Amino acid sequence: MKVAVLGAGGWGTTLAILLYYNGHDVTLWEYKKSYAKELNKHRINHLYLPDIHIPNEIKISNDLEDSCNNKNLIILAIPSQHIREVIKKLEYSIIKNSIFVSVAKGIENKSLLTVSQVINDLFPRINSSQLSVLSGPSHAEEVARRIPTAVVAASMDIETSKTVQLAFMNSYFRVYSSSDLIGVELGGAFKNVIAIGAGIIDGAGFGDNTKAAIMTRGVAEISRLGLSMGAKPETFAGLSGMGDLIVTCMSKHSRNRYVGEQIGRGMKLKDVLKKMTMVAEGVDTTRSVVALSKKMKVETPIADEVYKILFEDKDPVKATNDLMSRNMKIENV
Repeated sequence: MKVAVLGAGGWGTTLAILLYYNGHDVTLWEYKKSYAKELNKHRINHLYLPDIHIPNEIKISNDLEDSCNNKNLIILAIPSQHIREVIKKLEYSIIKNSIFVSVAKGIENKSLLTVSQVINDLFPRINSSQLSVLSGPSHAEEVARRIPTAVVAASMDIETSKTVQLAFMNSYFRVYSSSDLIGVELGGAFKNVIAIGAGIIDGAGFGDNTKAAIMTRGVAEISRLGLSMGAKPETFAGLSGMGDLIVTCMSKHSRNRYVGEQIGRGMKLKDVLKKMTMVAEGVDTTRSVVALSKKMKVETPIADEVYKILFEDKDPVKATNDLMSRNMKIENV
């Protein structure tokens, strides 16, 4: 297939290379013209994926329209808060026959829309069979080194999810299919908020018991919000739910866990973000999740406390104690 990968960060570069070796014709779009030239010259993504060679056959471009024209798949590997501003530049005629595959993990702040909903908002004539997501426990650093990984491709049209599954799957990258588009999108986004909470637990010096509690009850929160939006409950026990949550809360590669850890140690959010090259999607998504949960009238106490720590300078120890001293509940996941 002819494939455009929009976004030459670590994940976009990794997927472009994977798709090339799977036999596809791949164009990698980079939004900075100067960096696109550097990538073309050196064939190494020094900023985001050092030491991994980008095959010469992968076209690297700064021309968005040319990159997306006449493509079977358009992979969105752009931070979710910037996807609207990028793809709104495209004419519908260019993408009318393309399948969008979101690999971003976030919820737009102002609209509270998932990525597939943003695309649908921009292109009302688009068919639901053109919207899909690829998500799961998958750090770019490991996939680039061909470490065995499993993810899920989802679309409201099961044939679309199978098309995406076939495009990406190989000996080290196992892809499952699903028809729960909203569930897979929400699981991938919301788990980043819980991962920030898990990092805060690490940084503040709490133990494994506390972290396990945050992760488990975090799944309950993700599930409650997901069900209110029409997702399937089993999705959140799968790769884009519990699977992605585990890796993001535990891994040294996790940007969201890192943000939480530094804040748990006493740093301010603005100072943590200044030190980072890559985007931690969970920071902006925390705003979206808290607003969305209020809109849907769903309780998300962990997300609420993460929000207060990030944006209201609440003390992490006080936030943890407040979670522990809530009224007694029946366990309901």
